[in-house]
Amino acid sequence: MNVLLWVFQCYLAVSFVAFGTMKIVRDRQKLALTAFGWVEEFSDNSVKLIGLFDVLVGLGLTLPGVTGIAPELVAWAALGGVVLAGGGSIVHLRRSESDKAAVNLHFIALLIVVAWGRFGPYQF
Repeated sequence: MNVLLWVFQCYLAVSFVAFGTMKIVRDRQKLALTAFGWVEEFSDNSVKLIGLFDVLVGLGLTLPGVTGIAPELVAWAALGGVVLAGGGSIVHLRRSESDKAAVNLHFIALLIVVAWGRFGPYQF
C-alpha cells in the first residue's frame, strides 16, 4: 500500500505543479483560450494565487516524504489539495462543465486516499 500511496502522490504532485505553473506563468487571456475558461471570472492576482497554492500542494505531497523533514505535512498537503480541487469542482459545476468537475473529483478521491494513508496506517 505504501508504494501505491507514493504512486498517487507523485501523479498528483506532477499534476498540481504542472497546472499551477501554467496558472502562474501564462497570462489570464491565454489561459482562457485553453481549457481554463473559468479564469475569466477571476482577477489576474486570484489566478496566480490559485496557481501558487497548486504548486505548494504538489511540492507538499512529495518533498516532505522524500527528505524526511516533517513528513506529516504530506497528509496536510493532501487535505489542502482536497480544498483546492473541491473549490474547482464548484466553479466548474456552476459553469455547467461537469466533465471538468469530474476530473477534480478524480483528484479529490486520490487525495483522500493519500490523506487517509499518511494520517493513518501508512505514516512515514
